[in-house]
Amino acid sequence: MSPIPRRSLLKAAAVAGAAAQFSWALGSRDAAAAPRAESAGDDPVILDWLEDGGLGAAPGSTVGVPWPKGVHHDDQTFALSDADGRAVPVQSWPLAYWPDGSLKWTAHAVSSGTGKLTLTTGAPAAPQKKVTVDRRGATIDISTGVITARIGRSGATLVKSVTRGPTEIARNGRLVLLRQPESEDGDQTTVRTERFDGAIDEVTVEQAGPVRAVVRVDGKHRKGHRSWLPFSIRLYFYAGADSFRMVHTVTYDGQQEPGRASGDFIRGIGVRFTVPLRDESYDRHIRLGGEGTGMLREAVKGITGLRRDPGAAVQAAQFAGEKLPDPATWDQRVTTRLQYIPEWGDYTLSQLSADGFALRKRTKKGYGWIGAGGGRRASGFGYVGGVGGGLSFGLRDFWEKHPAQLDIRDAHTDAAEVTLWLWSPEAQPMDLRFYHDGMGQDTFPEQLEGLNITYEDYEPEFGTPYGIARTSELLFWANESTPSAEKLAQQVEAVRVLPQLAAPPKQLIGAKVFGPGLFSAPDRSTPAKAKIEDHLDFLFTYYKDQVEMRRWYGFWDYGDIMHTYDTVRHQWRYDVGGYAWDNSELSPDLWLWYAYLRSGRADIFRFAEAMTRHTGEVDVYHLGKWAGLGTRHGVQHWADSAKQQRIANTTYRRYYYFLTADERVGDLMHANVDSDETFLVLDPIRKIRTEPYTPDRHALSIGFGTDWSGLVSAWLTEWERRGPKWEKAKARVLSTMETIAAQPNGFVQGTGLYDLDTGKFAIAEEPVVGVSHLSAVFGLNELCAELIDLVDMPAFDEAYYDYCRYFNATKAEQAARYGSNFGSLILFQGHSRLDAYAAVQTGDDKLADRAWDKFYHSDGYQESAPWKTEKVTGPTALVAGSEATWVSTNDTALYGLAAIENLALLGHRMP
Repeated sequence: MSPIPRRSLLKAAAVAGAAAQFSWALGSRDAAAAPRAESAGDDPVILDWLEDGGLGAAPGSTVGVPWPKGVHHDDQTFALSDADGRAVPVQSWPLAYWPDGSLKWTAHAVSSGTGKLTLTTGAPAAPQKKVTVDRRGATIDISTGVITARIGRSGATLVKSVTRGPTEIARNGRLVLLRQPESEDGDQTTVRTERFDGAIDEVTVEQAGPVRAVVRVDGKHRKGHRSWLPFSIRLYFYAGADSFRMVHTVTYDGQQEPGRASGDFIRGIGVRFTVPLRDESYDRHIRLGGEGTGMLREAVKGITGLRRDPGAAVQAAQFAGEKLPDPATWDQRVTTRLQYIPEWGDYTLSQLSADGFALRKRTKKGYGWIGAGGGRRASGFGYVGGVGGGLSFGLRDFWEKHPAQLDIRDAHTDAAEVTLWLWSPEAQPMDLRFYHDGMGQDTFPEQLEGLNITYEDYEPEFGTPYGIARTSELLFWANESTPSAEKLAQQVEAVRVLPQLAAPPKQLIGAKVFGPGLFSAPDRSTPAKAKIEDHLDFLFTYYKDQVEMRRWYGFWDYGDIMHTYDTVRHQWRYDVGGYAWDNSELSPDLWLWYAYLRSGRADIFRFAEAMTRHTGEVDVYHLGKWAGLGTRHGVQHWADSAKQQRIANTTYRRYYYFLTADERVGDLMHANVDSDETFLVLDPIRKIRTEPYTPDRHALSIGFGTDWSGLVSAWLTEWERRGPKWEKAKARVLSTMETIAAQPNGFVQGTGLYDLDTGKFAIAEEPVVGVSHLSAVFGLNELCAELIDLVDMPAFDEAYYDYCRYFNATKAEQAARYGSNFGSLILFQGHSRLDAYAAVQTGDDKLADRAWDKFYHSDGYQESAPWKTEKVTGPTALVAGSEATWVSTNDTALYGLAAIENLALLGHRMP
């Protein structure tokens, strides 16, 4: 992406219609008089790695860096240096802009680095070995200066070949899908499996160097006349690297009918390469990662442990992966009998659960397997090759997203085959059918009764997985020889924890890019502040430990957490309606990202990263009539019939995207720009509506809370990214802000009639009080804080401040202001952050006092809570561990956000 000329941005800022009357400026509303930020300005930014070890064996890393308003123009260039002042090659590009056209976020790609790196303005150093992209032939050829990959433009082969110098290391990189038409509970005694191959529809070069190149490949899996299971693959190459990264996304568009054994049951999803082998079989090596950096290290034809000894030096060389001396120099009792030593051509490592992997091998197809070891959690890493070169490969989150598998086949021939199975064919087929038969809930009244007992919003045919997606990450190395043990360990570590360069909290806080002033660095300067910081640490640690104890792992589940605890069973309510998987309910994603932004903690980043990958893919529809909507919390991630904007909320994706420049998450945010169209497809209040209803694109009922916050986050992000629809998105931001502010009761009006063509809400003729405790708990406060900072629209500001003033007010105060009170509300502790925000914006001391009063003395978590866990063991619990029966995810998310924002805004006014 090349920078957009500043003159073009300024010209485009004049959007016709209602938007034209509003001015754009910096935080002071006066661009000319805008003060320079006290921190995070144009001073050098010290970048560091999330975990120790730097880049290691990974091909490269990309980091997002935020900038205060007005500091850098869009044509600014950046330079990078290491701790010794040496220039480090870097490739930079804009991720987002402030409304005045200055840079808001920039991305920086590096292909080297171990310690801290200093980012400054200046001319970037060019890499000694540049990434180049040649698009002139039938393939797209990408060279890192060390390896060259030929990317197919059509057909079933994604990667035609990977060479290192004159040596072909791998070829025929393709996708494999196994479909099983019958589930295991079918009537057939023999279940057949069909193979589909990935077929390319489109190839796009998204970046072309000099440090980083990105190629996107889109298509579907095909067999005969059927095409299904769309894929989107990105291949990442970095200057000077001997490796590349693959980000692999599949979207499920099959059919599985509840109660029936036939359908599209996936038996395996894989990525496969062919690896040419030229060495003698005793010089060919197999490496498969076990626990930690543990590894099976064997040769296809082993010469250790024999009855006759070829010599200690020969055995040591084979174990090290080095070329063996001429067999004529060995003990001839071995040399003359080499033909009698078996060649082990096939290996399989399968991880069918989070707690166990098994490894086995055989000589070749048609002969028996023998066990070769096992353990708990494999790294997902492997290697096959010889002293003349070989391929290392790895699947990230291997055991966390079980069932997974690594296969090596035919290593005794001149071409081995490697398959990384994202879904292991040895596991049960992927069963995505709805989990019960409806239990007679055929009508809306019956479904509402069911909601009143299990908290599940059931509706026939709504619990479908059609359109959900999952993204996986893979790494490949083209080695010139069998790597040393040390290098193999580095490759394993890169697979286990992909190195990530990070901007420091000082920059993330000082740039004021996410809700200005809503988060600040952890502060233990007083006992009261220290106690809140302890509570925040306790809550994060508890959920991190619960993921492990409760085994919240699996291909579709990893990254999510549970909603509510069952204190009687000493178990989360994993099987009870809407109390099971959380699916972003009340914004735990937002809490985790704010916790990271203020602290820079790697463990919080990784937790939030996994959640972002999950909730943005699995909990949201990407195909079909509900594309752009997410699913409310439930026993299955797609089970509940409430398909809602609030779960697809772009707010939850923005943080990871801007911190890493991850293109896949960027795709998800682009896709949400037109999600207002989904209100034509599904009536959110169909089960309680009493009057006849036909959707009218000029008068759609859309809430100002959970609905609008999801929509405006997508529009704001598209606008600041200058995406393909940014002008439309910007106009939508402005017109909806204007028409919400113009309602008789502003935000308190609750809902408005939205026109899809104009992007405006109709102005209601009569004032209405329509306040919900859910309206502001899906990112509304954080978004409004950003919008108020960006847009000079006093009427909108006042409308939102009024909502903040009166949500936590007394019923008498509400009635005095609006003619009636707000009814029965809850979640006052979470809403204390609205009090804090409005107090700072308006200078209202009473609101400041009320913020801390509601935080400490309303609902949610109180200081009198235990703030500790209790041990549980058998037979009380399935596995030994801990529980905090007083913890619920709703309260955790709201406490976390309220604590972080109140401390940042009003920490100096704590009682």
